Amino acid sequence: MWIQPEEVLLAGALWVSERANPFFVLQRRRGHGRGGGLSGLLVGTLDVVLDSSARVAPYRILLQTADSQIYWNIACGSSRKEITEHWDWLESNLLQTISIFDNDEDITTFVKGKISGIIAEENRLKQDEEQEEDSGKFREAELKMRKLFGMPNEEKLVNYYSCSYWKGRVPRQGWLYLSVNHLCFYSFLLGKEVTLVVPWTEVTQLEKNATLLFPESVRVSTRHTEHFFSVFLNINDTFKLMEQLANIAMRQLLDNEAFLADRSLPKPCKTLKNVSALKRDFDARAKNERYRAMFRLTQDERLDGHTDCTLWTPFAKMHVVGQLFISNNYICFNSREEDLCQLIIPLREVSIVEKADSSSVLPCPVSISTKNKMNFLFANLKDRDFLVQRISDFLQRTPDSWTSDVSPLALIGHSASSSAGGAESSQKERHYHPGLPTASQGLLQLYHQDTAEDLGPKAMKEKMKEESWNIHFSEFGRGVCMYRTSRTRDLVLNGIPERLRGELWLLFSGAQNEMASHPGYYGDLVEQAMGLCSLATEEIERDLHRSMPEHRAFQNEMGIAALRRVLTAYAHRNPGIGYCQAMNIVTSVLLLYCTEEEAFWLLVALCERMLPDYYNTRVVGALVDQGVFEDLTRAFLPLLYEHMQDLGVISTISLSWFLTLFLSVMPFDSAVLLVDCFFYEGIKVIFQVALAVLHDNMDALLSCNDEGEAMTILGRYLDNVVNKQTVSPPIPHLHALLTSGDEPPPEIDVFDLIKSSYERFGSLRSDVIEQMRFKQRLKVIQSLEDTAKRSVVRAMMTESAFSIEELEELYCLFKSQHMTSCYWGSTSSAAERHDPSLPYLEQYRIDPLQFSQLYAALAPWTCGGHTSTLSARLFRLLDQNQDGLVNFKEFITGLSGMYHGDMTEKLKLLYKLHLPPALSPEEAESALEAAQFFTEDEPKESSFPSDRDTLRQQEVTSGAAEEGKEGGESEEKKEVKDYRYYLRMWAKENEPKKETIKDLPRMNQEQFIELCKTLYNLFGEEPLEQELYHSIATVASLLLRIGEVGKKFTNGGKKTETAAPAPPPAQTASVSPLGEDEPAEGASAEAQMCRALADAQLEPGAPQTSDEEIKDDTSVSSYSMVSSGSLPCEDITDEAVLVGGSEQRRGSVLDVDWSITFEQVLASLLTEPPLVDFFERKMDIQAKMAACKAQRAVERQTSSTSDHELTQHST
Repeated sequence: MWIQPEEVLLAGALWVSERANPFFVLQRRRGHGRGGGLSGLLVGTLDVVLDSSARVAPYRILLQTADSQIYWNIACGSSRKEITEHWDWLESNLLQTISIFDNDEDITTFVKGKISGIIAEENRLKQDEEQEEDSGKFREAELKMRKLFGMPNEEKLVNYYSCSYWKGRVPRQGWLYLSVNHLCFYSFLLGKEVTLVVPWTEVTQLEKNATLLFPESVRVSTRHTEHFFSVFLNINDTFKLMEQLANIAMRQLLDNEAFLADRSLPKPCKTLKNVSALKRDFDARAKNERYRAMFRLTQDERLDGHTDCTLWTPFAKMHVVGQLFISNNYICFNSREEDLCQLIIPLREVSIVEKADSSSVLPCPVSISTKNKMNFLFANLKDRDFLVQRISDFLQRTPDSWTSDVSPLALIGHSASSSAGGAESSQKERHYHPGLPTASQGLLQLYHQDTAEDLGPKAMKEKMKEESWNIHFSEFGRGVCMYRTSRTRDLVLNGIPERLRGELWLLFSGAQNEMASHPGYYGDLVEQAMGLCSLATEEIERDLHRSMPEHRAFQNEMGIAALRRVLTAYAHRNPGIGYCQAMNIVTSVLLLYCTEEEAFWLLVALCERMLPDYYNTRVVGALVDQGVFEDLTRAFLPLLYEHMQDLGVISTISLSWFLTLFLSVMPFDSAVLLVDCFFYEGIKVIFQVALAVLHDNMDALLSCNDEGEAMTILGRYLDNVVNKQTVSPPIPHLHALLTSGDEPPPEIDVFDLIKSSYERFGSLRSDVIEQMRFKQRLKVIQSLEDTAKRSVVRAMMTESAFSIEELEELYCLFKSQHMTSCYWGSTSSAAERHDPSLPYLEQYRIDPLQFSQLYAALAPWTCGGHTSTLSARLFRLLDQNQDGLVNFKEFITGLSGMYHGDMTEKLKLLYKLHLPPALSPEEAESALEAAQFFTEDEPKESSFPSDRDTLRQQEVTSGAAEEGKEGGESEEKKEVKDYRYYLRMWAKENEPKKETIKDLPRMNQEQFIELCKTLYNLFGEEPLEQELYHSIATVASLLLRIGEVGKKFTNGGKKTETAAPAPPPAQTASVSPLGEDEPAEGASAEAQMCRALADAQLEPGAPQTSDEEIKDDTSVSSYSMVSSGSLPCEDITDEAVLVGGSEQRRGSVLDVDWSITFEQVLASLLTEPPLVDFFERKMDIQAKMAACKAQRAVERQTSSTSDHELTQHST
């Protein structure tokens, strides 16, 4: 590529001049290419170790003048081809021009200006903005990576690092390249080259550890091996990026959303040296994720920036040091000291932002006022003017459609009543409207409104709790802008009053913000979803009456209907999750304390943010947290962990605990307190309480002998966790009633359990849990992939003759091609290629390009230049639903037929490859005639009615006859009879239909020509090549004669039908000699054809026969002198294939009446032993798979030989 001219003082050091003229010199780097001796080895080693591999390309062009000692580097190239193009351009465009100049300085100035102009023009035309932002050094490193590892341009380098790779006990110093989809390493030390490529989707473990052997190293584990990297300049930065890339890869395996690039990430204003734009985007993505998790914000929130500042806290009368965060919809503050103060201010609530007067006590303050009369004072802001301007910009984009003192539900109710004119009929027509009781109140409030006021001690304690919260609201604020401090957490741990529970759940979970920004969304969603039928709605209906059946709120239709609407609306909103068991239990609890719309948005917060991936089809999130819980048990309770691992208890208990947040295993009044803590603290509370439960039962669990005993102990313990402060009447817990026993264990106060969990395990941090989740996510998703592979192999064992090991290898190769096609772009999106809802066999799919690569590498039928054509035909044959994609099952079906079918099966497959749909109309020279010919054949697929069709016709006739006989019987009996009859017909239609050779349609002349092309190309690499060519020429000649005889026979039959009008040629071509048009001659047709064929072949005096024999001999002898692959297919068609053909062929006019059957092809091939041996020979796919894997490694590992030298060597 052209580069900005740079001065070079020593042109000969470390470089070898290869071409020169009076003004330019083309040089090659020592150590690049063959030879070079010791100096070349040293230079190559220095380039790798000293970062030169990224900065110095192996070729360059220098500008020189006669009088000057200074050279100018104007171009560099990674290959000889690239640099030669630049050299040729200079010689043809600049050499004559600069030879006119008299002054050397003018020459230098002119050339530098010309090169700078070319670079400026190239940059202007570039479409990729990221490439423009990247520094020159980084771009050269990306080019080097693509060349070293054979990556296409779609593979983007994120960053690269100098490090050591431990191969055995020897460290290899080199460069680690981290791209979007691969981890790559390259080292070249004293002639020894090390190349490593690991796709992120194959990583099973990623750890940063320090041992005596590997100090401060990163361990990357795959299914088969481990790799160690050490001696990083900044190991933490490298490891964080590796984690992020591996996490994205796991998300790609889980669903398809990760393939969609996040285009709305903020771009930094300054271009940082040696850092790619992609790396900055990944850093911004990581900051966004931390920001959203910290303040429970929605997925579309984008952090614009953050700065250090202080916040004046009126409740503490002090300035709190922390950080201010600005995003497109929120202003947030978090104190440096944990739990001291947190603040979230939605921009929709902001009324005034102004710069206050600065003083020595309060430098650079900014005052923010909200619509509910709260005022926040930030100070010590570094760039106050810029901050205020950014907030103003975001405020201008914030919609101000409704005020904060009016609730969204009130707005919806107002608009509905005004538009309907107060008519109740319009409300009744809607499934969800403000007139419903559950639209304005929680179910618990509806059931308590008729009960008398309780003045007992528990009720008084509840009122005291409410009063404590009211005092807190008056001091810290109420609503989304409330100051959240350690006092807030203490109040939550003491239990939220029932009246405030719904409001505070919405606030702490972040659901309040999402609901406020989407007014009317839930009502519209209910209207769209109700009435639709799907798998999710069926499962919802089945589980509705299993949701808290012991609670009276769900013992009538009002509670059940509300639950149905919320679950159905969410399934419609998020089809990827739809409905999962345990969602009904959680949602029913939400409905007790919240309105329908509030419960819906809380469910959104749970499923999409607070419990990520918990409720998808494979409950990946719950399995991940189960692994985290096992790690935490090993860390905090090591003795118990060892014992419970032997029993296998942890994996059994934890899934139900986490999926339902203890609601299904603990009395309701106790579990709901854990839900209070969960909405405020997040998942760490659930882990803490689960550890506390194990700790309290440690002695009993250590004495257990089996899993059932341990489960009983834990179940009885949780059944007796009680809430002694609850005001509501106790709700019987079904599990407790069933397992109470004679002497129930002592009751455990839930407040004591929560308190002890904080005392013993309160050191758990959310960021540590996220780190552990990442580690477990790698294990869980990879284990799910292994399970999928085993399921696929088991399913395909009965449908193919490949062994288990072969199927596993083929699955890995197929999946690898699928992933490659997803992340390196293709005609279809990743979502079209991977559908997790499908069976494992059909989840991964590949397009024609990927299929052709696999076919060329694995198929036994390779035809040189004809291979791609054959591959495309096989793809069209296997693509039964014609969606342009082939799944693994279809792929194996085709491959198994080629490898393990008998001769007839192989020939059937080859025959089908030259008929529609495998043979596309474009491939035929006479597309119109071929299309007309097969248009008539298509409905019945064969001129002979098959046994299956005949049987079906007989059954239909008999069924109709039976119906006629029973016409006088009762309607009920007739319905039963029809029902059974159609069931029988349906069962017969769904039986696997074994295709016979009679079901195959006839082949016309154009398709036969294509078949002969394929056969001639098929034997190019065979040891008995000449014998096979002679055999196929003989067979082709024989089949042409058979077609001619069959045509004459058909035409002769038509001449006898004088009374019948002559049908069009396309129809006569499709009529079989044994068809229904010739009933009189049907019995002796085969005998007549055999006699005619014998006469045609055995008449020595016939001139046509002798000509054909002469043509046959000369064509075979002439073709045998030509090596395979050097003769084009067109030549083969005209010269060799059509021996014995009619004269019409030479005029490029097809004989429409000419056709042959598969039986004739098979019989003809059986007469030639070389062909029989070829098609009956057993093929071994192991060698092909080994070569395919080796080829994939070689593709990414280019030798140091230059392109030009390689071509010279090959020729």
